[in-house]
Amino acid sequence: MESSLAEHAKGEHFHTVTPLLESWALSQVAGMTVFLKCENVQPTGSFKIRGIGHFCQQVAKKGCRHLVCSSGGNAGISAAYSARKLGIPATIVLPESASLQVVRRLQGEGAEVQLAGKVWDEANLRAQELAKRDGWVNVPPFDHPLIWEGHASLVRELKAALGTPPGALVLAVGGGGLLAGVSAGLVEVGWKHVPIVAVETRGAHSFNAAIEAGRLVTLPNITSVAKSLGAKTVAAQALACTQELKIISKVVEDREAVDATQRFLDDERMLVEPACGAALAAVYSGLLGRLQAEGRLGPSLASVVVIVCGGNGIDSRELQALRAQLGQS
Repeated sequence: MESSLAEHAKGEHFHTVTPLLESWALSQVAGMTVFLKCENVQPTGSFKIRGIGHFCQQVAKKGCRHLVCSSGGNAGISAAYSARKLGIPATIVLPESASLQVVRRLQGEGAEVQLAGKVWDEANLRAQELAKRDGWVNVPPFDHPLIWEGHASLVRELKAALGTPPGALVLAVGGGGLLAGVSAGLVEVGWKHVPIVAVETRGAHSFNAAIEAGRLVTLPNITSVAKSLGAKTVAAQALACTQELKIISKVVEDREAVDATQRFLDDERMLVEPACGAALAAVYSGLLGRLQAEGRLGPSLASVVVIVCGGNGIDSRELQALRAQLGQS
């Protein structure tokens, strides 16, 4: 146990350098070169391991003895994975709506799972209570500078792979952690001018609502099927990024996100959550083309990078159920 802690404290990160693939199918749809940053192949199934792995390593160095995390799934899996790598216990608090497969996956990573409340915000309150215990640290799913610092590694990989900046970056926004980290990364590598198309589903659009209002807004509830985007209030840092970078906030319908998930599965043989489908919908729904036609992405858009953020809360049966629910079957 001690040796694993020591070696990971030395700074070996828990995330993997993920492939950047040029997608023939999406490039055809978009009318430009589309690169996919495949975060769905991270060891924990999503990009979350970048930020959460970094956070957990830092607090472990400072003497954390027990990790606690409230998560609709992906952040919790990354926290549990990090805890196992560090050799410390983890307690994951989920809303009662959590899927059995996610609970099993967490237990498989060696974590204790507690169910509390109907939505993430309620599970989060329980996690904060537990974190008051001595030596326990609450792992924030998205709202912490160490999380953003970890996510910034994604942009360093893009720079290494591409050399020259893409015409735009497309990503999904839930709590805004990925957006804040990617923004920090763009500044760090000198790509501050690259526009970010930040996509949410309607009913989980806390970032778009904040931009419209010019301040943080709390949604009354999350009505979108893209549950992993379901933070009622976005991180303040996400809003702050709009002052420094060119961020275009767009909202797609659940139907478009789920349709994009299905088309992506057929085109690339990869299954992702509707939360990730929101970003893919920028291509499949024609949103990118419309933005370019409006002149919002610069004159000549040769290439875009879509961050395929991944997600564990999906399987073929769940996708069929979502399509049926949205009248797509």
